[in-house]
Amino acid sequence: MSLTIPTITLNDGTHVPSLAFGTGTALYGKDAAESIRVAIENGITHLDGAQAYNNEATLGAGIKASGKPRSELYVVTKLKALNPGQTVKESLQESLKKLGMDQVDLFLIHSPDPANKEGKLKDLWMAMEGVKKDGLAKTIGVSNFRVEDLKDILETAEIVPAVNQIELHPYVWRAAQPIVDLCKEKGIVVASYAGQTPVARETGGPVDEALARIRQRLEKSHGQPVTYGQILSKWIYQKGAIVVT
Repeated sequence: MSLTIPTITLNDGTHVPSLAFGTGTALYGKDAAESIRVAIENGITHLDGAQAYNNEATLGAGIKASGKPRSELYVVTKLKALNPGQTVKESLQESLKKLGMDQVDLFLIHSPDPANKEGKLKDLWMAMEGVKKDGLAKTIGVSNFRVEDLKDILETAEIVPAVNQIELHPYVWRAAQPIVDLCKEKGIVVASYAGQTPVARETGGPVDEALARIRQRLEKSHGQPVTYGQILSKWIYQKGAIVVT
């Protein structure tokens, strides 16, 4: 049985599935092919990769093994810090070769560091705009950008980032709210990673009690089991964000 996953419209008019299968964390540096194949088989079409995860080739292999047409998938990768003399275009071309495709749906700057410390963030974003214009990435965005990083590139940007992928869950909400609010103001969709932290990594905190109350209420009203993970994902969706597993 396949999932029915709503889409979110980005500021460039493209549509992104609101649930993504992430290939970092548990799959970091590992063969992700079988996990990707199974995810696609179960209805996940948004596949979130990154150069830094060291598994782009196996992400591509999993896509190929699934037999799913490329046009029905939404593939993301992220730019890691460039090697000396390397361009953003060259870096993305290497990723595309590993993935076995001509274009990614979404290409993100994985981190503003070290470019922000070197005063090169505007130039880096200009190069990102270049790969979109060249057709190597359908949509471009950023990840882990704070308010000051986003404001920096927006001073000279021709293209406003479509997405900012950040850590987002109840324990970081107070710290994250300023960048979430700025993204909303600028028409940038937030994507959430580490959204399951309260139940996966930081159990025993104050959110546990709230999750228990909510689960009890929902199970009573819906008459079926509800997981803490589902509740946390719903919290993220209610913030207007994409959920990356």
